Amino acid sequence: MATQTSYMKPVLAGVVGGALLTMVLGFTVGGWVTGSKAEVSAVEKSKSAVISALAPICLSNFKASSDATDQKVLLTKTEEWKIADFVKTGGWAKVPGSADVSTGLARTCAQLILAEK
Repeated sequence: MATQTSYMKPVLAGVVGGALLTMVLGFTVGGWVTGSKAEVSAVEKSKSAVISALAPICLSNFKASSDATDQKVLLTKTEEWKIADFVKTGGWAKVPGSADVSTGLARTCAQLILAEK
């Protein structure tokens, strides 16, 4: 019996050590993430996708406005930290059925407006 116990200790140590090494490598190099981190990443990616889809519509709304040229001049003179509010106030980023305008959408829209020739 003493010989069976002496063989079990290294085997158990190897199993435990291998499990720990697998977890450390999985989370550091293997790309494993916790459920909460995966959820945060999914939410961020979905917000980014929505902004990418809606920003061209905002640009189109801006271009269709009667005073687009004057508004673009005002936008170029607006301080960086006020740009999103400028677009929100203009109403170009407003999505039908929504009560609020995303700051990320307003910023992206402003970038598209300023990039237009």
